[in-house]
Amino acid sequence: MVRHRPVRPGGLYAPCKRLVDLVAALVLLAGLMPLLLVVAIAIPLDSPGSPLFFQVRVGRGGRPFRIWKFRTMRRDAPRTGPELTQAGDPRITRLGRWLRRMSVDELPQLVNILLGHMSFIGPRPEVPSLVESAWSDEDRALVLAVRPGLSGWAQIHGRDDLDIPAKLAYDRAYVRALGPGIDFKILLATPGVLLGGAGIK
Repeated sequence: MVRHRPVRPGGLYAPCKRLVDLVAALVLLAGLMPLLLVVAIAIPLDSPGSPLFFQVRVGRGGRPFRIWKFRTMRRDAPRTGPELTQAGDPRITRLGRWLRRMSVDELPQLVNILLGHMSFIGPRPEVPSLVESAWSDEDRALVLAVRPGLSGWAQIHGRDDLDIPAKLAYDRAYVRALGPGIDFKILLATPGVLLGGAGIK
């Protein structure tokens, strides 16, 4: 995969954002540890297998990394059916549907934030095959120039309901408007989107 030079905004934006990411991720991991432990125990009871799921995604500069998630599908799911989740996907477990609706399955990505793979706010990281096959060179150069996020401009405007061109349009708009203003808008809108469960498959 072609690697692209990361965007480095001037001033204190980038270092301040990274500092906030580190502090917030540590605080949330500590505060949510009881919930994380309960979910980690419940997942194998509902469906045999590891409670965690790891998948390669494309990060900043085109560098691949392993994203952390709670497993929401049957253990054999990666070897069957379509790669992307479909509405009413039969591979999703009973507990997995609840975890997805509340986005609890994404909480292990706090570790990715601590490791510097991700930020709280940014374009959602995609799988390498999709980046290579469905993104243009312009999309790769622009969207991969910033650290991917736990929530983003596309996530508060439709999430899984968006097709690839629509999601990329939101991602491009985010990168072009990069700064504390748009990050703050996304941060304020994210809780309402999560509680509403919109755009979840």
